[in-house]
Amino acid sequence: MSLKNKHIIVTGAASGIGRKTAIFLADKGAVLTLADIDQNGLSETAAMVSTRVKTISYDAADIESCKALISKAADNGIDCLCNIAGLLDWGPTLDFDEQRFQKVIAINLTSVFTLCRAALPYLIKSGGNIVNMASTAGLQGTPYTIAYAASKHAIIGLTKSLAVEFASQNVRVNAVAPGQVNTPMGHQSPPEGDVDWTLMMRNAPKLLDGICEPADIAELVVYLASDKARKMTGSVINIDGGQLTG
Repeated sequence: MSLKNKHIIVTGAASGIGRKTAIFLADKGAVLTLADIDQNGLSETAAMVSTRVKTISYDAADIESCKALISKAADNGIDCLCNIAGLLDWGPTLDFDEQRFQKVIAINLTSVFTLCRAALPYLIKSGGNIVNMASTAGLQGTPYTIAYAASKHAIIGLTKSLAVEFASQNVRVNAVAPGQVNTPMGHQSPPEGDVDWTLMMRNAPKLLDGICEPADIAELVVYLASDKARKMTGSVINIDGGQLTG
């Protein structure tokens, strides 16, 4: 599988899945633009990759910052956009106010729409593709994650809708839906308030040692970004250690 000289944007590249995706894409020869709000983390990731790389600090909660990211990254065209940046904020719904809800939607959904819309003219020219980061929380009801689950359900709808609209222009759009992943976001402290942990644990992975590592998810992102997945569009692939099996 070669992505040699393909120009690929990876958001959320300062840590976790985004960082590992950047490393794997670089190993395949991609020319990378790495983006995150965390400039120090971006610099650390850039030092880990084995190919040409540009780093851009951007704020996913700011629409103009998202548009500027695409403009800055597009000097030599765009072959793939990997939308990996995201925010998990959770807790009892009655304690979850509108400001928290709107922030999650802005970062997890509005930014992805903005980036996709800005990148699509370049992707049409290159016959490129988009890989979005969904979640198992976008495939079923998930307690205490009202905003996150809503945003990830919407990412799946966005992915499938773009896939249909732009298939005739040779642009593929797919998504990965991870379960629990061993990342800083996945190890947040439990929220305050009344949480029914028995209800929460119904979504635990079923495989022994079923929690995914960032590399597990990154490998799938790289596959979807490559020509190996040339017949795939509108697909949402869950990788969750059996989390959704029952």
